[in-house]
Amino acid sequence: KFANMYWRIIRINGDGTIRMIYSGTTAPTESQATVMTGTGTQINATTYVFNSSYNDNMYVGYMYTSGDVHGYGTSNTIKTTIDTWYSSNLASYASKLADSVYCNDRSPSSSQSTLNGSGGTGTTVTFYGGYIRLAANQSPVLTCPNKTDAFTVSDTTYGNAHLTNPVGLITADEIAMAGGVYNIGNSSYYLYTNQWYWSVSPNYYAGSYPSELSVIPGGYLGTNAVDNAYGGVRVVVSLSSDILGIGSGTWNDPYVVN
Repeated sequence: KFANMYWRIIRINGDGTIRMIYSGTTAPTESQATVMTGTGTQINATTYVFNSSYNDNMYVGYMYTSGDVHGYGTSNTIKTTIDTWYSSNLASYASKLADSVYCNDRSPSSSQSTLNGSGGTGTTVTFYGGYIRLAANQSPVLTCPNKTDAFTVSDTTYGNAHLTNPVGLITADEIAMAGGVYNIGNSSYYLYTNQWYWSVSPNYYAGSYPSELSVIPGGYLGTNAVDNAYGGVRVVVSLSSDILGIGSGTWNDPYVVN
């Protein structure tokens, strides 16, 4: 429990900070000890587009620049939504949050099975790193392949220092490691909510629209065009490593941040 909201711990980051995903403002019940479902697991019941613009590879970016595979000149629609929510709900807790990487992996490829570095701009058919790893090869990673895609607030050692606030979205790789397999349903892992919601991982551009990897109501990783207003938003934050207070981490006795 943090900032009067409930969260699920995704993992411990490489720097020891604690990565968590939003799960609502209502305490879980015993029946929700493993799985919490419904729109209450999102920052509100509304669904959003990832980006209101499309027809160009650049719109898979959390930030983007025309003609630049890894650009960050303009914030996309969902980043603007998240920053607005953060200002109203978490800004006063900023001292408890860590500046960790949120990886919008835009590694491009003209191949569906092997990452070759081609494509990624304009209307070139492109398959991104997340698609290659998770749809083609089922081999998720927790590193961010390109520093320019590693979004941070001020950290320039591991990230690009282009975030406004220390908040982002979950990666498709983190979802895959938890049990969200590409195109295979699973309703029994902790990230299943029976809702669509966005990851920050680009999927592919097939010549008509760019898409992101998303969690589909069946619990699997699937495709969602960036301009489809199907996806809910579950924000992700990283807590400083030394601030977990009371609690045992169970459904009826959650960790509570000091």
